[in-house]
Amino acid sequence: MRVVVDLSRCEGYAQCAFLAPDAFRMHGEEALMYDPTPDDAQRERVLRAAAACPVQAILVDRLEGRPDRQDAPLEASRP
Repeated sequence: MRVVVDLSRCEGYAQCAFLAPDAFRMHGEEALMYDPTPDDAQRERVLRAAAACPVQAILVDRLEGRPDRQDAPLEASRP
């Protein structure tokens, strides 16, 4: 599984960090840090976190190339 967060869209609501703390965490009050290749054991939590993102900034891809969410951005950008 591969995770990409569009950091230009992320507004720091931290729903992802609450739902999948092993994959997402806040650094300070606004900076999101995340694991781009979380373990497959975290799959359900990561998918829930992506679905809960209020600005839909999280893309989760399966390693075989088929995205779990197709409407998300393909690459993360840094502010």
